Amino acid sequence: MSDIWIVFTIIAGIVGLFMWDRFPVIAVCMAAALALWATGILTLQQSLAGFGDPAVIFIAALFVVSAGLEMSGVTVWAGQQLIQQAGESRTRLIVMMMLMVGVLSALISVNGAVAALLPVVVVMAIRLDRSPAKLLMPLVFGAHAGSQIMLTGSPVNVLVSEASYDAGAGGFAYFEFAWVGVPALAGCIAIVVFFGEKLLPNRRSKTLPPDLSQHAKTLVGQYNLESDVHQLRVPEGSPLAGTARRALDFSARPGVILVARQGADERPVKREQIAADDVIVVRGDLAAVEALAEDLGLEVLDRQSFASGGIALSLFNKGSGLAEVLIPPRSPLVGERFFPGMVTESGDLIVLAMQRQGTDLEAGDHLQVGDTLLLQGTWTALDQRLEGSEVLVVNSPAQVRKQAVAMGTGARLMIAILLGMVLLLATGIVPPAVAGLLAAGGVLLGGILSVEQVYRSINWTTVILVGAMMPLSKAMEVTGAARLLAEGLVTMVGDGGGYALLTGLFILTAILGQVISNTATALIIIPVAVVAAQQMGLSPQPVLMSVGVAAAGAFLTPVATATNLMVMEPGGYRFGDYWKLGLPMLIWFYVISVFLVPVIWPF
Repeated sequence: MSDIWIVFTIIAGIVGLFMWDRFPVIAVCMAAALALWATGILTLQQSLAGFGDPAVIFIAALFVVSAGLEMSGVTVWAGQQLIQQAGESRTRLIVMMMLMVGVLSALISVNGAVAALLPVVVVMAIRLDRSPAKLLMPLVFGAHAGSQIMLTGSPVNVLVSEASYDAGAGGFAYFEFAWVGVPALAGCIAIVVFFGEKLLPNRRSKTLPPDLSQHAKTLVGQYNLESDVHQLRVPEGSPLAGTARRALDFSARPGVILVARQGADERPVKREQIAADDVIVVRGDLAAVEALAEDLGLEVLDRQSFASGGIALSLFNKGSGLAEVLIPPRSPLVGERFFPGMVTESGDLIVLAMQRQGTDLEAGDHLQVGDTLLLQGTWTALDQRLEGSEVLVVNSPAQVRKQAVAMGTGARLMIAILLGMVLLLATGIVPPAVAGLLAAGGVLLGGILSVEQVYRSINWTTVILVGAMMPLSKAMEVTGAARLLAEGLVTMVGDGGGYALLTGLFILTAILGQVISNTATALIIIPVAVVAAQQMGLSPQPVLMSVGVAAAGAFLTPVATATNLMVMEPGGYRFGDYWKLGLPMLIWFYVISVFLVPVIWPF
């Protein structure tokens, strides 16, 4: 068997295994890379070279930037603005939602944008009494269209730009994609506004992501913290100022329970010494609290009513959060004595309340299996201290923070990092991979994400897929497989010229992109497109941009992209729902790909 047919066999195997969906994607991709080495098509170094490619590094860095925007609360803030501004108008809601996800996907990739806005859109649908199915598919399709606006929108954009540069035509500038991305997004919005109501199902899923946007108020109500809660400030000259933390042991004062100690910025205080301007949060009847304040020279703060949510804002904010934990079987905490106000052994979490089957426990009660505790601490402490086997966390603090804390700690720094990366990419001062690494480094060094969170934020399936599939493009070039396919395509289009070539490439890319990853599709089609353009004497730029647009048109099946699959369950979609709205959008992408692209980048 010739090398060309070996490559074709490997491609057929990849497509077949992707469609069969019985093996992990990364296993299939790695097997393809190793098959190229085992058959002698490529050397071992060539078959694994994709993992060191700058495009792969850049894509991995974008995942870190995306997670930084989520963790710092920037995307939560964007979602809240969407809810506030959209109102109850269907048209305004769809336009604003698709514009927002389009811009976000252009900046931080489709996966990051959809993951960030998915819970927000579900909550919005529930609050407006609308079917999530009417909103979630437009959300994903808007992200696909928006990914064409900037270089960072999709791994395919990066691959297309690098291929154009390697072909001698120069890469595409950072904002150059907007010439096709903006019309693509505008057309998709128009299709949803005018036809979406008829083309989308009116269905409600039985499993929807939890709404954690009001999580703090829910916990405060569950543990009865909204009544008899007071804040006491430590003024200069108070007997408490300068004393040790143990001075806050109010066990000898019946009717008063310590809830939390905070600094002037409302963050939990870890230092041992009590300082002036610290705020002591206590529970108890007003008379007992006033007596305590008089004895210790404390000032009772007259702030907004805690019954209206003030205590939630005080305990749950940019610096600190709440976590509900459950005592599991065989926990070492079973039989231990806990009481509200005590500090955990680590010294950075405070026990606010305890319950057994919804009833408050008394101070000093022995913990039993199934008891719940409400803990407060900094977000970092909650992330780090609740990962062991002692307790089960009811709702992940990281997940709660992503939904409920807008513009949290590090938000301004994160926005500055994002703008800096965009500036570097737009000006071309440094290569994209360097700009991405600098931004990811800023996220890590700025304390927005920890090292472990950086590792978790990277979608390793995508990274490995791109790295393992890149050698396949190289194999298609060195064996002549790309040339053979290109010659067949050129022969097929005959004298139709560039427009016929773009049509053929669009159809080939669009069909393949509905059954396997659009990134994998692009890696297979790009070398064919370059050779076909060279054989017909055309500039590779319009041909490659056309392939990029076609790859983004992954609308017809739920398996076309991870984001299509991401909304299938919460939207209650079936396999056949996607093509009804997706086909008009794919036709619009065809118009852009074949007729608009050559106007902007002439043949």
